[in-house]
Amino acid sequence: MAVAFDEMLGSNGDIRTAYAEIGRWLHTMPRDELQSRAREAELLFRRIGITFAVYGDAEAQERLIPFDVIPRVLAAAEWKQLQRGLEQRVRAINLYIKDIYSERAIIRAGIIPEDLIFRNPVFRPEMNRQAVPHQIYVHIAGIDLVRVDGDAFYVLEDNTRTPSGVSYMLENREVMLRLFPELFARHRILPVENYTDELLATLKSLAPATAPSDPTAALLTPGIYNSAYYEHSFLADKLGIELVEGRDLVVKDAVVFMRTTQGLQRIDVIYRRVDDDFLDPLVFRPDSTLGVPGLMSAYKAGNVTLANAVGTGIADDKAVYSYMPDIVKFYLSEEPLLKNVPTWRCREPAHLAYVLDHLDELVVKEVHGSGGYGMLVGPKADKTTLAAFREKLKVDPANFIAQPTLALSTCPTCVDEGIAPRHVDLRPFVLSGRDRICIVPGGLTRVALAPGSLVVNSSQGGGTKDTWVLDQ
Repeated sequence: MAVAFDEMLGSNGDIRTAYAEIGRWLHTMPRDELQSRAREAELLFRRIGITFAVYGDAEAQERLIPFDVIPRVLAAAEWKQLQRGLEQRVRAINLYIKDIYSERAIIRAGIIPEDLIFRNPVFRPEMNRQAVPHQIYVHIAGIDLVRVDGDAFYVLEDNTRTPSGVSYMLENREVMLRLFPELFARHRILPVENYTDELLATLKSLAPATAPSDPTAALLTPGIYNSAYYEHSFLADKLGIELVEGRDLVVKDAVVFMRTTQGLQRIDVIYRRVDDDFLDPLVFRPDSTLGVPGLMSAYKAGNVTLANAVGTGIADDKAVYSYMPDIVKFYLSEEPLLKNVPTWRCREPAHLAYVLDHLDELVVKEVHGSGGYGMLVGPKADKTTLAAFREKLKVDPANFIAQPTLALSTCPTCVDEGIAPRHVDLRPFVLSGRDRICIVPGGLTRVALAPGSLVVNSSQGGGTKDTWVLDQ
């Protein structure tokens, strides 16, 4: 594996321009003082109550996500380049989803195999020919990026269903402002705190034509046992909208209402954090107690907007991901501004043969996997694990893709031994409204805290950093 790009230090050991003030700050900050601030940050997060659940972990159902007090810094020019690429990608994704549920021109053109769509468990035939407000399907996207050298950011994953993590982005900034005001005074950093204003404006702009001039939005949560419930509660509070569960809503005459002490109140936009399968027991899983009976009838009648739309999973399937460069070219007639990670589709015999021959060199992922589960990091795996994964690939090759083991870029990180480089990724959040696309500067930087680890997911022990985009 190649040597990782160091985002702070150049190959000659000099500090990169964007990190100049951070470098001076770290040089003058005593180690015990930095670690004392890190402990203070942990206390603040405990007081705030930021936790996430780890499914299947009986000993730690609620955890704090570790927070690193050394920010990750992006220069203004770097961010502008990323912004253009993110906007392009999300525009293409929306056109692709619309096409899949209508004309299917990309399938007829032979670019994407039809079985990859129609046999896909996240394809929703209920959405065929279903109009959605303003023809936008993905209103909130989380695009995972990794950097492997100075100018090259690669898209690792497109999250187009219910992307999470924005509450950590916002709370990270708030804690950093509280702990290190002197460091902020040395920089001109673009703000992130207007994200919730932008999100609310985006949601309201997407209200259906039947909605009043001042539409009402609500956030639909699966409830307190969901791993991201803290975020649901946090966002509803910041947005100034009601946090509701399925039992709080009722559908009458194809219109959604919220039960209140003053009677029924119409809901025009639902920011839903409930998966498709559980949204409406009359259409999807009949055993679901999380959704709203009749919700899809209101949706199909055009009386409510669901953000994100039903069926968007066909855009973040890891096999479909491998076609994203072709999707961008097909719908926009443009070259992709953001690269994909090279990907082998194990459903194709030639690709499978290569993966089996190079299994100890590759990262293998389940097509519908998430959170770092069900993944093989070949160079880190022992012979027993490799053998077990080899059998999985032979039994069900269509369930897997493989990618090279990338040398993810590193950022300085406060660890028990002092300051050390740790691998990072970045999840910017892209909002698509009626008239524009909005991207709050930065996003959520996730950091792999274990030495040498490439897995940044919080469920696998990863942490987060504040992400600074400089205003010059």
